[in-house]
Amino acid sequence: MTTVDTAPPRGVAALPVLRFVPGLVLLTVIGLIGKWAQGKLKDIGTATHTALPDIEYVLWAIVLGLVISNTVGVPRIFRAGVNSYEFWLKIGIVLLGARFLLGDLTKLGGVSLVLVFIDIAVATSIVLLLGKLFRLGGKLTSLLALGTAICGVSAIIAGKGAIEADDEDSGYAIAAILTLGAVALFTFPLIGHSLHLSDHEYGIWAGLAVDNTAETTAAGKLYSDQAGDIAVLVKSTRNALIGFAVLAYALYWSAKGQAKAVASGFLGRAGFVWEKFPKFVLGFLAVSALATEHAFTKADIASLGNLSKWAFLLCFAGVGLNINFRQLSRSGFRPFVVGALALVVVAGTALVEVLVASRVVGL
Repeated sequence: MTTVDTAPPRGVAALPVLRFVPGLVLLTVIGLIGKWAQGKLKDIGTATHTALPDIEYVLWAIVLGLVISNTVGVPRIFRAGVNSYEFWLKIGIVLLGARFLLGDLTKLGGVSLVLVFIDIAVATSIVLLLGKLFRLGGKLTSLLALGTAICGVSAIIAGKGAIEADDEDSGYAIAAILTLGAVALFTFPLIGHSLHLSDHEYGIWAGLAVDNTAETTAAGKLYSDQAGDIAVLVKSTRNALIGFAVLAYALYWSAKGQAKAVASGFLGRAGFVWEKFPKFVLGFLAVSALATEHAFTKADIASLGNLSKWAFLLCFAGVGLNINFRQLSRSGFRPFVVGALALVVVAGTALVEVLVASRVVGL
C-alpha cells in the first residue's frame, strides 16, 4: 500500500472533510469508467456478432487504478479520499445484509463454519513453520500468521499494537499480504472457471483462502455477484474471530515479557476482544435481522443492494490505486516467499475442503 503523506493542502485544513473530496471524485470517476468499459465491450460484441468476454467493472476499476498508481502515481491531494476505500468496503458489506435473511446465514453455517476453523488452523500452522524455516523474526511471523489466517491488513494492524511489533515488521507483513492479495485477484477467478466451480463453491473458497477483505470481495465479484456475496459472508466469519486471535498472540508475547500484559480476568479479556472486534460485522447482522423481520420492502432491498454496489465500486477503484509494486518490492523477499508459499498451501487445502464438502457432505 502506498504511504504518501496525506496531510491536506493549505486552505483545506480549516474544513477537514473537504480533503476527502478530490480522492472520492477520483474513485467515482474510475468506477464509472469501469462500468462504461464493461457496457461498451458488450455493445461492441453485440454489434460485431463477436463473443467477447464479459469483463466485470470490478476488474476494469482495479486495473485502471493499478495503471495510475504504478505510472503517474497518486498525488497527495487525492490520498485522503483514496485511502477511504476500506470505509466504503465496510459500508457495502453492511448494506449487503439486506439481501440475506438470518435463516440464510444459518444455512451457510454448519459445514462452512467448520471449514473456516480448519482454514485458520492450516494457515496459522504453515506460516509459523515457514517463518522458522526462513528465519523470520518471531513478531513478523506472528503478524504474517494473523494476516493470512484472519483478515489481512486489519489483523496485522490490530496485532501490531497488541504484541508491540515494530514498524518495520508490520510494514513487511502488510506489503506481503497486499502483494499476494493482488495475485489472488487475478488467479482465483481463472482457477475457479477452469475447475467449473459453482458460484457457491467458488464463493466459499475465496472467502476461506484470500487474505484481505477488499481483495476477497473483489475476487468473488469477478466470478459472479452471488459468488461475491458468499465470499463476503465467509470472510466476515473469519473477520469476527480477529479479537480472539489477537488475544492469543498478545498473551503469548506478554508471557515472554515482550509485550504489554493483557488485563487479567474474564472482563479484562472480553474487553480486549471487543476492542478488536470488527464492528461492521454487527452492522451486517443488524441489517440482516431487519430484513428477516420484513422491515424492508422489495423496493427498499433493491435500493440498498444498489447502494452496496456503489460502495463496492468505490472500494475496488481504491484497491487498485493503493497497490504500488515499486514500493512493495522494497520490503525484502523472505516475507513474500513465506506469504506466497502459505497462500498456495492454504488455497490448495481450502479448495480440497470445499470440493469434498460439496461432493460428499453438501454445502
